[in-house]
Amino acid sequence: MELIATDLDGTLLRNDRTLSRRTLNALRTAVEAGVEVVFVTARPPRFVDALATGLAGTAICSNGAITYDIGSREVVSSRPLAVAAARAVSAALREAVTAVGFGVETGHHVRYEPSYVLRMPEDAAAEMPVAALDDLWTVPFVKLLAYSAHHTADEMVAAAEAVAAGRAQFTHSGGHGLLEVSAAGVGKAGALAALCAERGVAAGDVVAFGDMPNDLSILRWAGIGYAMGNAHEAVLAAADRRTLTNEQDGVAAAIESLLT
Repeated sequence: MELIATDLDGTLLRNDRTLSRRTLNALRTAVEAGVEVVFVTARPPRFVDALATGLAGTAICSNGAITYDIGSREVVSSRPLAVAAARAVSAALREAVTAVGFGVETGHHVRYEPSYVLRMPEDAAAEMPVAALDDLWTVPFVKLLAYSAHHTADEMVAAAEAVAAGRAQFTHSGGHGLLEVSAAGVGKAGALAALCAERGVAAGDVVAFGDMPNDLSILRWAGIGYAMGNAHEAVLAAADRRTLTNEQDGVAAAIESLLT
């Protein structure tokens, strides 16, 4: 094991978004043993700064669209979503999905049009309303967000695949009714593979942890992929191994076992 790749929400973090002492100690023990720890998350860098308190290293953010240096708080690379693709996907979804609204994640802010009614209190300072859908396309962005309170996240992914397959990458990280759209070919596994190639780390030497469909690619790519005990059913079915839930410090338990 040369590298640990772990999701944050629902995986490394407990439900109150804190990092337990046991988990922090396990990560530090791994680092002391020469294992690099990389955070691979749907969250943008601003959330990593808030959630990964006391940790350093690299984070792959926004489902692979941003690679971020936690220590220096600098974006190392970014893979934006083209406006043409975002326009096409949003137009197709507006025809196919009931009461859908759209926002975009820039890495610094979430900009949203009036139909996008999802609000995240913990991110209120970064939320920026715009007057109309076309106003979303005036700044570079890494993800298109589509939300409908009338559908599950799985249903949103299925709808997007049905009406806009090939135009972008579609996934979700567990939010009810929230679809996350990245540029075609952009995902957690691609960004992780590129990072590992730079470091000379083979997939077989990577251990990955995740709980949601957006984690499936890294669990399949890594030499060993662990599904959390609280994981989505598709993740539980696809992963090589299963550990305890995030509330039970499942990542720490697996790392402790691997290091003994």
